[in-house]
Amino acid sequence: MLFREREIVTPRNIIVSEINNCIFNMLPGMKRIYLSIDNVCKSSRDGENANILYPVEFINQLEFNRVSSHIISMKISTPIMLLCNLNLSAGLWNRTRLIVT
Repeated sequence: MLFREREIVTPRNIIVSEINNCIFNMLPGMKRIYLSIDNVCKSSRDGENANILYPVEFINQLEFNRVSSHIISMKISTPIMLLCNLNLSAGLWNRTRLIVT
């Protein structure tokens, strides 16, 4: 596949999302959508007001460096990159390229 040997470096997550969506739509196959957990820890001093202070819609739209988006779409045979060290002895380190199976 053409995209497996390429990397695109960009300074903004929104640009990464646009490029990923464009390339993703070119790939054949059925799309599966995965959502992150969108709960606020209520153990803080503002725990009783957590739902008012941090609405779920607000939490879901946040974008941070090195943190994946709330919605992730995947297809079989899509190339992905691991963003955190999972198992160093098995070779699952930062920036390891993987294929969805």
